[in-house]
Amino acid sequence: MAEAKTFHVFFVKPTHYDDDGYPLQWRRSTIPANSLACLNGIAQDSIRRKVLGDVKVVIHTIDETNTRVRPKKIIEMIEADGGKGMLALVGVQSNQFPRAVDLARPFLAAGIPVCLGGFHVAGSLAMLDDIPPEIEDASRMGISMFVGEAEGGRLDQVLLDAHAGKLQPYYRYDADLPNLEGSEIPFLDRAQVEKTFGLYSSFDIGRGCPFQCSFCTIINVQGRVSRFRSADDLEKIIRANWAIGVDLFFVTDDNLARNRNWEAFFDRLILLQETDGIKIRMQIQVDTRCHKIPGFIDKAVRAGVDQVFVGMENINPDNLIAVKKNQNKIIEYREMFLEWKKRSVMITVGYIIGFPNDTRESILHDVDVIKRELPIDLIYFTNLTPLPGSEDHQRLFKQGVWMDPDLNKYDLNHRVTHHEKMSDEEWDQVYSEVWGRFYSWDHIATIMKRMRAMGSTRKMMLLFRILGYRNYYMVYGCHPLEGGYMRIKSRRDRRHGMKTENPLTFYARYAFTEGRAVVLMFRDYLRMKRIADKIWADPAAAEYRDLAITPPDADELNLALYSETRGTSAEIARMRRQEGIVRDARAKKVEAA
Repeated sequence: MAEAKTFHVFFVKPTHYDDDGYPLQWRRSTIPANSLACLNGIAQDSIRRKVLGDVKVVIHTIDETNTRVRPKKIIEMIEADGGKGMLALVGVQSNQFPRAVDLARPFLAAGIPVCLGGFHVAGSLAMLDDIPPEIEDASRMGISMFVGEAEGGRLDQVLLDAHAGKLQPYYRYDADLPNLEGSEIPFLDRAQVEKTFGLYSSFDIGRGCPFQCSFCTIINVQGRVSRFRSADDLEKIIRANWAIGVDLFFVTDDNLARNRNWEAFFDRLILLQETDGIKIRMQIQVDTRCHKIPGFIDKAVRAGVDQVFVGMENINPDNLIAVKKNQNKIIEYREMFLEWKKRSVMITVGYIIGFPNDTRESILHDVDVIKRELPIDLIYFTNLTPLPGSEDHQRLFKQGVWMDPDLNKYDLNHRVTHHEKMSDEEWDQVYSEVWGRFYSWDHIATIMKRMRAMGSTRKMMLLFRILGYRNYYMVYGCHPLEGGYMRIKSRRDRRHGMKTENPLTFYARYAFTEGRAVVLMFRDYLRMKRIADKIWADPAAAEYRDLAITPPDADELNLALYSETRGTSAEIARMRRQEGIVRDARAKKVEAA
């Protein structure tokens, strides 16, 4: 039999199941998959170098959050083209692992090699002494595990082995993380980008984090020593996307403010704007002390940053200390946020529910303080979750503490362990309450008034962001970062082991729930638009002021943010001691000189 001259590689970024066991999918998703972009770029480089010789390698990229995977049709296509191909499940997080395994089943049954990589496998193997049973079971099924990052030619061996039909059980590169400078750039074609809401693509220009947050998996998967791309690499990424008409980006770096090349990056983007007219817009992630870096915020805005995400996590220092997020300084929150607001940048923060010292009353109180005193535009809440690969998970596992065995729930939107002070019912209740508490209609109007007063002209972008962040949870029951436009639900794609529903029951409920969701979303859109139109049409709107957008003054420490939050007095005392030590050291240095 003649050797097949075509080899199909299907890179699939899996989704996870909803509470009814159906893949969470949309006609357009909100967040682009950077892992998919990275693997596509790496594979294209392998093709250029003819890793498989004269074999034609065809790359297919599928983000399952916006595209239904049809295993039968894919298998038939591979077989019709000579029978050579592989399924690569990329960027698989813990909540996506059950779905990834289910996707692999029909391919394995058809004799098509399957390789799986991502945070769940890498994090679990990095932090646990033994291989977890779900990974062991998947390996026994025939799924090959890729552990680590694929840059630097590491994908080549996987392609060679898959083409030969002899994938190794494990590919272990976790002890030797690759240098990013000059490596293959992340890239997705226009057809894939068009499946995201707003035509966003994504890229990373740095990996790893020096901080030690106990709930974080990044530090144990990407390392505690940061690695960076170069300004030349960034320019290649931007030009490649500009050539296909993409100018909106989500930068996935966990903290761009700690990237040592940040200024070179921003200078290069500014130069591209001024010399070639390549103007882009970006959303980046930064820490709460980024405003202390001279010129960072000014250059970020000039480079095209119009949205920032800040991992605020909490406003109680004792909670932050408990999870080793010592880099967040409560006393600097307002100053930092106002620096961004002066430049009309939209601010999103993450806030975690379920810290050891939390109670329902304290959480609701803190949300009210945030609404009143911090000028943030959007907030998304998550449950404190012991993700496999984090120190929290490792500690609870070793202590034998109960954690929900269903990995599908590890999406930060479900409670997966117990709390010392709150019952399970109370924790679930307050997590549901905080969404409506922050996104009340009165506060939505306040957010818009602040944006208008600070000079923003992006009324509709703000409106749609608020609509999504509020209603994906309150209407669809999913986290805003997992939302999208128009839900896709396929009856035969239900989770392995769950009964296939009767067509009449399934389609009737699907039509009702989706129809109800569309009506509620449109109703709330109209209400928000009326509020926004009124505020932007008000000639006195620029004069609006409230406490949150009032610069800090001599009475700053009297705010509830400082006087009514746990551990703040001790935090302020520590900061003053540190400032005194620094002043004394500088004085001694001057005397010695």
